[in-house]
Amino acid sequence: MKLQFWSIGKQHEAYVEAGIALFTKRIMAYYPVQWQLIAPLKNAGKLPPDQLKLKEGELVISLLKKDDYLILLDEKGKMLNSETLAAFLQQRANESSRTLVFLIGGAYGVGEVVQQRADFVWRLSDLVFPHQLVRLILSEQIYRACSILRNEKYHHS
Repeated sequence: MKLQFWSIGKQHEAYVEAGIALFTKRIMAYYPVQWQLIAPLKNAGKLPPDQLKLKEGELVISLLKKDDYLILLDEKGKMLNSETLAAFLQQRANESSRTLVFLIGGAYGVGEVVQQRADFVWRLSDLVFPHQLVRLILSEQIYRACSILRNEKYHHS
């Protein structure tokens, strides 16, 4: 199983880049992982939010492969604790999912077409975080889930 972390937005900011790199490297001991940063649309600032979500959604859909398992990070999703996230990953592996795509949408979220395509919608927290921090939290939580599955010391329950 491969993991892909997709995020609509600019390159990682320096204040989170080292942490993202650290946890991404650690995840690679368990699964191949790749980041795909989807550049914001050139005219994003001039588009109304609904139009922007539509255009970004079309781009995301065009990048997905038919068999990709899309996990959308969204404030309307289901919350998981660390053990449940680990079980979720194990279930996807047991089902022979080829690629899990974790998608962090744009500044206004994602459009209906992406929401409908999502296989699972995950809410990290009731709090709202900047997209840059969501990238770091995502990579840390996936690493934590992997360490739970291997019964390693990183996670203390």
